[in-house]
Formats: sequence, structure tokens, C-alpha cells
Amino acid sequence: MIGHIESYDPEQQTGVIKSGEESFSFHMDDWLSDVPPDAGDDVTFELEDGKASRISLVGAYLEKPKAVKFKYLAGALSLFFGWAGLSRFYLGDYRIGFVQIVLTAILLRSGFVVFVPQWGFVEAILLFSGKIDKDAKGRPLK
Repeated sequence: MIGHIESYDPEQQTGVIKSGEESFSFHMDDWLSDVPPDAGDDVTFELEDGKASRISLVGAYLEKPKAVKFKYLAGALSLFFGWAGLSRFYLGDYRIGFVQIVLTAILLRSGFVVFVPQWGFVEAILLFSGKIDKDAKGRPLK
């Protein structure tokens, strides 16, 4: 079946898929895609005992992905807050953002302060030059 994510609670790892007039609950254990679900995502799924199972994103199959994040905003976040990983959090790359925060803390404690602002600058160049041109869900940047 085809539907869309009506709601998703990351703490409970449960959500609701709406298909036509019907709604079906699901758990993250049945999610097949690499990125977590967001409200409004188009999905395919199968029904098992009135619940959605084997759920995967289908937006890429139905139409070209629409840009929802801004390249210049991500670049500005990278320039000014690259040390905190804010541009990566904005783009949905939470793991990389978290690693940037941890590396910043390690570098600051070790006295290598000069290296901290450099990866934000490099990341901004990659964003502005188009080398980083998609968010974590593979959608192009505006």
C-alpha cells in the first residue's frame, strides 16, 4: 500500500501512517529506510494484523525530491557555528554533527584551538561550491 507519515514520535519510536481515509500504526522496528521518518513522508507498506509493516520511503519513486533546506543557510551555520556541528544538524546529518561537537571538546581540552574553526570553514566551502548538495534524506538544497 501507499500512504504518508501522519505523525511520528521519536521517543516512543511509534507513528501513524495514513492511506486514504484509514490510519495504521507502526513501530520503528518495521522501518526499512536508513533515515528516520518525518511527518509528510510518502511511504509504501504492507499490512499485518491491522498494523503497517515493511515500511520504506517512496518519495523518490513518485516524483523528484523537492528542496526544503537552504544551501546558504547551511553555509552560514557552518562558517559561524561549524565547531558545534549546527550545519550538519540543520541538514539532518546528526551523527556527523555530534562527532563535530565531541571533536571540538577534545581539541579544546588538548589545546589545539587553532584547528576548531577550520572544519566549519572547509564545510562552508564544500556547501558553497556544490560538493555538499543534498540533505540527509537525499533532497537537493535550495
